[in-house]
Amino acid sequence: MPAWVQTGFEEYAKRMPPEARIELVELKPEDRVGKSIENVLKSEAVRINAAVPAHAERLVLDERGQPISTRELAQMLTNWMREGISPCFIVGSADGLAPSIKQSASKQFSLSSCTLPHGLVRVMLAEQLYRAWSLTQNHPYHRE
Repeated sequence: MPAWVQTGFEEYAKRMPPEARIELVELKPEDRVGKSIENVLKSEAVRINAAVPAHAERLVLDERGQPISTRELAQMLTNWMREGISPCFIVGSADGLAPSIKQSASKQFSLSSCTLPHGLVRVMLAEQLYRAWSLTQNHPYHRE
C-alpha cells in the first residue's frame, strides 16, 4: 500500500479509544499464476477464515452490499460495545470474496456503490468508525 494509506489509516486508528480500538490484519493476496479466480478465492477464503477470531461478528464490505450511513454505523458501534461484540470487517482482494465468506457474514455493507481501491477503503472505513464513535460521544467531529 502507498504511504498515504498507512498514514491515513493510522491517523484515524490512533484517535479511537482503547475500548473501541481498530486492529488491522492484512493478508497477502493469493498468487494468481495458473489458477482460476474461483480457486484463488477459495484459497483466500481459507486464510480469511483462519484470520477471523471465532468470537467476532463477520461483516463483509462489498459495493453490492447494503448502503450504510454514519448514524447507522454509530448505532451498531453502540450495540457492539454494549454487548461486548468484536466486529470484523472483511474486505476482499482485487477479485472479491468467495461466496462462502459472504455467506458467513452477518451483514454485507457498502461504503459506496462505486468500486473503490482497497487502500481507500481502508482509510474510509477507519474514518467512518472514528466518525461513528465521535457521534456516540457527542464529539464535534461529526457535523450535520
